[in-house]
Amino acid sequence: MFKLMKMNKIHIKTMKYNYECLRKYSYTFLQNINNESFGDVKSYSEIPGPKPIPILGNTWRFIPYIGDFKIQEIDKVSMRLYNNYGDIVKIGGLLGRPDMIFLYDANEIQKIFRSEEAMPHRPSMPSLNYYKHTLRKEFFKDNNAGIIAVHGESWSEFRSKVQQVMLQPRIASMYVSAIEESSLSFIKRIGKIKDKNDEVPSNFLNEINKWSLESIARVVLDIRLGCMDDESNLETQQLIDAVHTFFTNVGILELKFPFWKLFNTPKWINYVDALDTIVGFTRKYANIAMEKSRENIKKMDELSLLERILQIENENTSNLAAVLALDLFLVGIDTTANAVGSVLYQLASHPDKQRILHEEIMRELPIDDMKMTRKHLENLKYLKACIRETLRLYPVVIGNGRCMTKDTVIKGYHIPKGVQVVFQHYVISNQEKYFPRSNEFLPERWLNKNESHHTFASLPFGFGRRMCLGRRFADLEIAIVISKIIQKYRLEYNYEKLDYHINPLYTPKGPLKLRFINI
Repeated sequence: MFKLMKMNKIHIKTMKYNYECLRKYSYTFLQNINNESFGDVKSYSEIPGPKPIPILGNTWRFIPYIGDFKIQEIDKVSMRLYNNYGDIVKIGGLLGRPDMIFLYDANEIQKIFRSEEAMPHRPSMPSLNYYKHTLRKEFFKDNNAGIIAVHGESWSEFRSKVQQVMLQPRIASMYVSAIEESSLSFIKRIGKIKDKNDEVPSNFLNEINKWSLESIARVVLDIRLGCMDDESNLETQQLIDAVHTFFTNVGILELKFPFWKLFNTPKWINYVDALDTIVGFTRKYANIAMEKSRENIKKMDELSLLERILQIENENTSNLAAVLALDLFLVGIDTTANAVGSVLYQLASHPDKQRILHEEIMRELPIDDMKMTRKHLENLKYLKACIRETLRLYPVVIGNGRCMTKDTVIKGYHIPKGVQVVFQHYVISNQEKYFPRSNEFLPERWLNKNESHHTFASLPFGFGRRMCLGRRFADLEIAIVISKIIQKYRLEYNYEKLDYHINPLYTPKGPLKLRFINI
């Protein structure tokens, strides 16, 4: 018996030893994989980038008049950093926020996306996070804080409720008629506001925002807001202005020293007021939509996006409805409107491409009042190529990224947990190595079977688990309104070429004084 116990002790010790050896070997093996065993990993401090100064770090670069990083010219700043330092650049020493790594390599971006965890973190938005989780936490309750500036289980639970509806192309195509109706209203609006020379006023981008809001409201809530009526509701313009204020201020609050954390700065007050306006609007109209839904029995193909989601989740809460509407209005109005404005400007500036597009549209839709279908949209290949090429050259959001949730290796450098890695899509998609003749507007490049492109070199809607939730509907809205405009009008732009800037999204710098000439 004693011998047996002794043998068992020896056996247990041997097993412990073998386990420890296996654990150490596995750890070393995994470390070697993570550390790219093809070469030594360089330290974080070796990453090139602009040097911080004592006390102010690199934050001083965003200070007006003395700094060399203007927020409205981040596109040019990013290009300059790439030219000066290469594929990876560190912006360290940012007061009140983590370091940023600017990444300009599509292969590395692909690696990050392909290996991301189930609940990836985007670079944080402390201002919006504070608004949702502290300032107005009574509204964003019960894990219903939405998807923007939300992470972890709360984000995963909310997204799971909505993505199976929102990311299905089949469901998106059910709203072709609703979006076409809004687009035809916009066509009529253009006819009313253009002058005797067929030129629209300098605030034309605001008119596109009205169409964008009307389209989103029809799809999400099945409500007609009348944004393009002569006597339009004042609330709708207030909402558009509030969304614009949000985007204008969020960059300032996030990149400059966060004085708002210490006291109520004017920018912070405007920011909160804008968000309160958006919350109030979405809460009101979500409640109207919910009441309307209870009163009317609809067929499946007549349901609003919101009704589909609530039906699948077997929920009937106005809070979920309002939060979803809030996030979609917050990121869907300005972004889609700016994309449409940019496509129209590019077509007006390239009459040869516009002519090809018009011929394609007339082959599919030869009659003005012909109803669009999913099949028509599938056949408009050149239209999709024009949109894709515009968003390659001038992505509405010029960068995206991830906050590292663990230590990792990028471009041979050790990147600590907590660092924010920003994918510089604008610079990448304008590089010759990814797109030959990259500075030219060439929709044909997307139709040429002999020309392949790196999948991660142009990502206007992001990628992966945190890809833009509304991309199917944004694609649909942009394609329908552009096709209806080009079907009826020939576009011209007869002024100096416009530069692009961040205002608050990437958009032409100057009024879109386009001519809409009846065909």
